Amino acid sequence: MNQHMRPEPIPFIDVAAQRRRLGKAIDEAVARVLDHCAFINGPEVTALEKALAEYCGARHVVTCASGTDALLMVLMAKSVGPGDAVLCPSFTFCATGEAVALTGATPVFVDVDEATFNIDVNSLKRGIATAKARGLKAVGIIPVDLFGQSADHDAVAAVAGAEGLFVLDDAAQGFGANYKGRKLGTFGLATATSFFPAKPLGCFGDGGAIFTDDDELANTLRSIRVHGQGADKYDNVRLGLTGRLDTMQAAILIEKLKIFEDEIAARNLVAARYARGLGNVVTVPRLAAGCTSVWAQYTIRLPKGVDRDVFAAALKAQGVPTAIYYTKSMHQQTAYRNFPVADGGLPVSESLSEDVISLPMHAYLDEATQERVIQAVRGALQA
Repeated sequence: MNQHMRPEPIPFIDVAAQRRRLGKAIDEAVARVLDHCAFINGPEVTALEKALAEYCGARHVVTCASGTDALLMVLMAKSVGPGDAVLCPSFTFCATGEAVALTGATPVFVDVDEATFNIDVNSLKRGIATAKARGLKAVGIIPVDLFGQSADHDAVAAVAGAEGLFVLDDAAQGFGANYKGRKLGTFGLATATSFFPAKPLGCFGDGGAIFTDDDELANTLRSIRVHGQGADKYDNVRLGLTGRLDTMQAAILIEKLKIFEDEIAARNLVAARYARGLGNVVTVPRLAAGCTSVWAQYTIRLPKGVDRDVFAAALKAQGVPTAIYYTKSMHQQTAYRNFPVADGGLPVSESLSEDVISLPMHAYLDEATQERVIQAVRGALQA
């Protein structure tokens, strides 16, 4: 091999490998939709909702057009609006705070735990006090199950219960994970998830779902999903959205759900190999007691003094892609920097934004390829 040839790049998330595995099953599922032509609210949508409910143990599943719509629809159903405050972590994807702001309510950003990257309960308590001091009415909390690991739902529920707040679990990255033996989808008032293609359970476009045990909320969500319609489709009884999941995506997800548990097991093997190979040179992710992860991302922290851009460039030269989630926490971003933050500031979120970097992670990362990633990381740190 010519020594100047670059190594073959490794995919960051290998959607194609899964596509090859599912092959004909997906083709046939899509063909069935093309044959029956019920592209909106076709039979596969109901079938998927039933399968998802059985999978996680939720009483109701309402599929929708995206993870962002999933969050927004629950907030709309709860009539959240101006004067209300909803607490959410700052170190997360912008959709968490965006959904709150879109209702006219105020997102109040709180800090995260350094080890798990998930919501810090002490900062959450300070955030509630901050909201009250600003004359806002705290109404809800959106904990995030970041990078695939469940948040500490008992601790969040205790704070919510004491303050009379609802909990909307943002499991956009965590669906399929467990907390103390229970699958995500059964905590708080409702759980939102995303089926964006890069997610552990992803479709071939945008999609999402809401899980709840609350009958009344489920009925309201089904109305909001279709423009707020009532019994008569032309008498809309509330404001709503075009929030439906299309039938083709539902058909694809039904097939993917069948191999989901197998893929989660494979992701856990990948995470364990990374931890063994890298645990003595970088800070590897740690699972809290009683939590599992679906490893939506494998996010490490670089040692102090390592230049992250130089490190990423060194890996890229070896054909190893990286990504940074998140270079700016939400409270540092242009659209959100004027919203309140918990008293005492968000030092952990800010330091994570400076030193985290994510490595390739998917269910089809074989041992040899993963060894290439590990060696590239170790080599870059010794350079």
